[in-house]
Amino acid sequence: MTVEQRLQEIREREIPSHIGIIMDGNRRWAEARGLMPSEGHKAGAESVGKLVRFIAEELPSIRYLTLYAFSTENWKRSEQEVEFLMTLFDYYLNEKVEDLAKNGLVLRFVGNLSALPEHIQGAIDHAIRATEHGTRLTVNLAINYGGREEIATACRRIAEDVKAAIRSPGDITPDLIGRYLYTAGIEDPGLIVRTSGELRLSNFLLWQSAYAEFVSTETRWPDFGPPEFLEALSHFQRRTRRFGGDVEMTPSNEGG
Repeated sequence: MTVEQRLQEIREREIPSHIGIIMDGNRRWAEARGLMPSEGHKAGAESVGKLVRFIAEELPSIRYLTLYAFSTENWKRSEQEVEFLMTLFDYYLNEKVEDLAKNGLVLRFVGNLSALPEHIQGAIDHAIRATEHGTRLTVNLAINYGGREEIATACRRIAEDVKAAIRSPGDITPDLIGRYLYTAGIEDPGLIVRTSGELRLSNFLLWQSAYAEFVSTETRWPDFGPPEFLEALSHFQRRTRRFGGDVEMTPSNEGG
């Protein structure tokens, strides 16, 4: 089946409006080819650009794409690799953001951004301003992101508001907590995709993924393109989503 045929089939069924991707396998892709890890990361960055363009052009019903780019645990990697990743972020945020803006895309960021190097924070601010008026796909880059830290940060902020008498303990509900997360204002993902064959969330969107379908593919991230993405969507569409009920439901009508 060609990509166009698969696209037509996919468009006829439910497509989640928010999809998260754990981009895994850059280093293993490079190792398998006798290359340095940096080459895998460069190839992975190119895959991001290709997939984002494909989704924006061919699947406009997808409104949000959240990409796990750098976790809070990734600081444990070698100093050389971390420095290269920061250089790569800096390059793409400065050199590619104008193309995103011209194509109507919005770039947002989730994570503890204040802990990033100052030049990266500056590039992030520039990217946000340059794309803030986009009307097409919103791409959320998770940088220095950890799901547990995100929830803990939300709890601290709520506690501060309770202490200041802005909130009361009785106000605390799942909906309220969601409004204090990095992803406030963005609907929860319906699908989480992980590349390179792993079967865990690795601290990614822990709160937001409560009702998401999970799809794992053996394909390493640099080789993950439109055909693999459509295959993941096809897996999603073949599942019956019940959310604890006896009939197929969606999170918005759960408990009704």
